[in-house]
Amino acid sequence: MPSQIRFTGTGPGPRTQDGCAVELYRRLLPDDEPEIVAAVVPAGGSILELGSGPGRVTHPLVARGYAVTAVDNSAEMLTHIRGAETVLADIEELDLGRTFDAVLLGSTLINFPDPRTRAALLASCRRHVLPGGAVLIERRNPDIFATLQPGPAGEEAGIRHVIESVRHDGRLAHITLRSEAADAVWMQSYTHELIDDAQMAEELGSARLRLVRWLDLPRRWALAERA
Repeated sequence: MPSQIRFTGTGPGPRTQDGCAVELYRRLLPDDEPEIVAAVVPAGGSILELGSGPGRVTHPLVARGYAVTAVDNSAEMLTHIRGAETVLADIEELDLGRTFDAVLLGSTLINFPDPRTRAALLASCRRHVLPGGAVLIERRNPDIFATLQPGPAGEEAGIRHVIESVRHDGRLAHITLRSEAADAVWMQSYTHELIDDAQMAEELGSARLRLVRWLDLPRRWALAERA
């Protein structure tokens, strides 16, 4: 079954089925992901990056000496990857028949508002991680989720992010984000579900994964392993 992760977006250049603009993501810089990965994955290890985009995180990991396999369901995104193996596929049904020292599920994909999709994402993580290996999962910070409001959302690489609108509906937040560069404006509208600590642990358990610890103070990045 094709991936159900589908949102909308506008702006110049090709977009993925979840509304992400390829050119926007090509310009963005890595945040603290390379350091978080390096703190738990041995140097030279193999990493399966699920939802790599154009390589914002891939390239710093390759530069650190990791053997990265980058997975994305956008061929346009993957054309920008350098120095890593690329796989064009949906994450949910991915089965490479091999395992890795670490599996990286970033971009807050775990906040997608459908439990079956989240279960499929986590099953793919477990399917591809070595026994004793690391599964790193990024979620939206639950402490600020309920109070998320329109307004500035940061600036990077000359691109200013602004939350245009937020509509809260129980555990769901319907968000429209505007990203402004000197030569372009991109919009993306998407819905996220609140995933608190208890729900994260429960969904990991259902996927036969175990939460080991949180890797940062905001509890944004979780470290899990095979149960």
